[in-house]
Amino acid sequence: MAGKRNGTLYVGFTWNLRQRIYAHKHGLVEGFTKKYGVHLLVYYETGGDHEGALQREKQIKEWKRRWKIDLIERVNPEWKDLYEDIL
Repeated sequence: MAGKRNGTLYVGFTWNLRQRIYAHKHGLVEGFTKKYGVHLLVYYETGGDHEGALQREKQIKEWKRRWKIDLIERVNPEWKDLYEDIL
């Protein structure tokens, strides 16, 4: 998730993407995303098992910011909010 293009980034993992993004967008989740206004779904991955998803989350969190931006821009160069695409 991002606050805006090239803005604050947030990496997280969930089993219910629609529900989780809805909660972030409507300020229902206390913490980082609410504090910093991070409400745009700009990238997501699906599939895998619980352990694999947690490992992938940790991997991406450790990446340099530039690598995260490159990952986003490979699939979403305009930083479009993808929330409507998952509804």
